Amino acid sequence: MRFTAAVLVSLGGLALAQTQITVNVGSPLQEIDGFGISQAFTRAREFEESDPEPRQKGLDYLFNTETGAGLTIIRNRIGSTTSDAILPRSPGSPTAAPQYVWDGSDSSQVWFSKEARKYGVTTIYADAWSAPAFMKTNNNEANGGYLCGVTGRTCASGDWRQAFANMLTQYVKYYAEAGVPVTHLGFLNEPDYVVSYSSMQSDGNQAASFIPTLYNTLQAANITNVSIACCDPIGWGSARTFANQLVSAGMERYMGIMTSHAYSGDPDAPPLSTRLKVWQTEACDLNSRWCATWYSNGGACEGLTWANKIHRGIVNANLSAYIYWQGFEVNQFQASSYLVASDGKVVTPSGRLWAFAMWSRFVRPGARRVSSSGSVSGVGYGAFKNPDNSVAVVFTNTGSGAQNVRIGFTGYTASNAQALWSTTWTDFDRYNHDDRIYHHNDIEYSDIDTDTTGSMCRGRLRAVWWRGLVRM
Repeated sequence: MRFTAAVLVSLGGLALAQTQITVNVGSPLQEIDGFGISQAFTRAREFEESDPEPRQKGLDYLFNTETGAGLTIIRNRIGSTTSDAILPRSPGSPTAAPQYVWDGSDSSQVWFSKEARKYGVTTIYADAWSAPAFMKTNNNEANGGYLCGVTGRTCASGDWRQAFANMLTQYVKYYAEAGVPVTHLGFLNEPDYVVSYSSMQSDGNQAASFIPTLYNTLQAANITNVSIACCDPIGWGSARTFANQLVSAGMERYMGIMTSHAYSGDPDAPPLSTRLKVWQTEACDLNSRWCATWYSNGGACEGLTWANKIHRGIVNANLSAYIYWQGFEVNQFQASSYLVASDGKVVTPSGRLWAFAMWSRFVRPGARRVSSSGSVSGVGYGAFKNPDNSVAVVFTNTGSGAQNVRIGFTGYTASNAQALWSTTWTDFDRYNHDDRIYHHNDIEYSDIDTDTTGSMCRGRLRAVWWRGLVRM
């Protein structure tokens, strides 16, 4: 069999190697769905209303595989307030005919999704933070409260589970009519955390009392290509509890993915006990002012910090997707909860964006993580076989100095090596089109037919590709 092999060495300086690792392409692990962001809570509208030049620059930074991060997942919010829900007013009872309202924009999330699709993005995750107020025990779409009718929660107005499932299904239909197929559908956001904005409480057992209703409603509407997601709890520890409850309740047959956030704990070993794919669907730095730093002192806003988080999530927790909170914001320099900043004219990428780039550019949707052996002091790595049969190995060096690595492959031969590198991460956006990028066809390696070599220095990018024909 012939295919193209690409080895990517990230986060560092470079190569000549003594430490050996071996990649076994014939031993597949989890499938990768991608990496992404959201523009929820009017950030998509803010993006759309930006001037054309910074708007286009922002889109390129997020989705372009040559000059940006090449992100591949969008997470949209399903509105629940009287101003953004498709069912803003109670029909009077759970069984009364609903009066849906659709403006074709959904706070510009339709526009944003369509723009992303121009770059090849096909994975759209639609998630409800809450049901509308009249469907909940507290009669409020904020401040927690439960969906009327789930296990242990009743309301004088009746059981609203079917009505909520109908509303979510109608939302998916509206997006399909707009030319934006929703691929994943969720109905909870941090159900273990009560806040003063859109929120709804649940545990795994209560979610299990709704999931079959949602599944059957989608099936009855002939919507068979949408995967149900649950439950976006606030951290990895909570996700483990939710997953155990859902698995025990037999929910895997109805669901497509288990989901978690990373605020009270980052995804890490051990993985969740489920046969389903697992996504980390929201994480960010909530405490820092805007910073574009790649590495300074290990701060929460720095790119290398997020490179490590992504590595642990994908390699240790067996995640199939990793999503940052927001992608692009305008004049929000008090925060680092997004990846690309604009002052209305100048657009600035963060080190966090480039951390995502080193994964999303080279580990594409449908890739399979493959097993490997060997270790490098202070360096984490993961190996992946892409759908085009290229192979990428992503290294993350957390040490203070260079590490030399030799990469071997079992069962095939790589050739036509080429190195692509930038002197600093802030220049990575100039990848392939200015004099700070260097292409080496004469990089040092010993016997390209059997192995390739590379070394990495923290805080300085040197991304190394080996692309070539491979025989198996």
